[in-house]
Amino acid sequence: MSESSVIHDIGYQRYTGPRLGRGAVLGALYVHGLRAAYGFGRSAKSKIFPWLVFGIVSLVAVILAAVRAQTGLLPLNYIQFADAMSWLIIFFVAIVAPELVSRDMRAGVLPLYFSRPLRAADYVGAKVAAMATAVWALLAGPQLIMFLGGAFTTKKGMSGVWTELGYLLSGWAYSLLWALVFTGIGLLVASLTGKRAFAAGGIVAVFLMTTPIVGVLAILPSATAQQLAFLASPMTLVSGVAQWLITGANTGLNIGRFGPVYAIEAFTLIVTCLLLLLARYRRVASL
Repeated sequence: MSESSVIHDIGYQRYTGPRLGRGAVLGALYVHGLRAAYGFGRSAKSKIFPWLVFGIVSLVAVILAAVRAQTGLLPLNYIQFADAMSWLIIFFVAIVAPELVSRDMRAGVLPLYFSRPLRAADYVGAKVAAMATAVWALLAGPQLIMFLGGAFTTKKGMSGVWTELGYLLSGWAYSLLWALVFTGIGLLVASLTGKRAFAAGGIVAVFLMTTPIVGVLAILPSATAQQLAFLASPMTLVSGVAQWLITGANTGLNIGRFGPVYAIEAFTLIVTCLLLLLARYRRVASL
């Protein structure tokens, strides 16, 4: 150092506070992902689509509750409601999943994330939890509206309320299955590209392009082929699981004796998507 060199004290100090570690980072990523799913902390334009979808789904639930209050009949039960709304939720996932993962890839912040005490499994776990919570809430909130409508109009007293609560819990469990399937497929597809438009198109294609396959298989002359046809699409796969597991689901699918096959495929699909997603980000973290 030359005699003319000067060291300037510009006020930087070492951090002496608590080191919160991976758990705090995981929680922060989860909260940020959940907020981003519904547009919180972003521009007003980013809030329009997710809240429009939530509003439409909630409006349908209000209408169903009103019809039940007036007629005593429920046009759609909790399971059928989730199935009917699943087509709308496809587009919700197509918008939100790229927002959660494609944006990070395009902005180049993943090396910064993984330079901290954060593992690929932590990143994937936080994103999956945030996405699954957002999708589940999109169905569970309106289902709660349906429950309140049924609970306040039942003529069977508390026994009727408890019965209705059982139906609600079954509906929430089914909505969680939908959320996991949507999350696994949506995030996996979105993680393959940093371009949100491509990711959104790919997610919609996966769900919509498999539906005609079910239609083709369902018209085969073999009864076994017809009962297994619904395995070809995530949309009907989940409904098949409900038809087997949940009493009174009435999904309209004839799956015969193959209920366990539907459950095994649904479980395998979710696990496979999550493992591929984890492998994808472990590769990114190692670069």
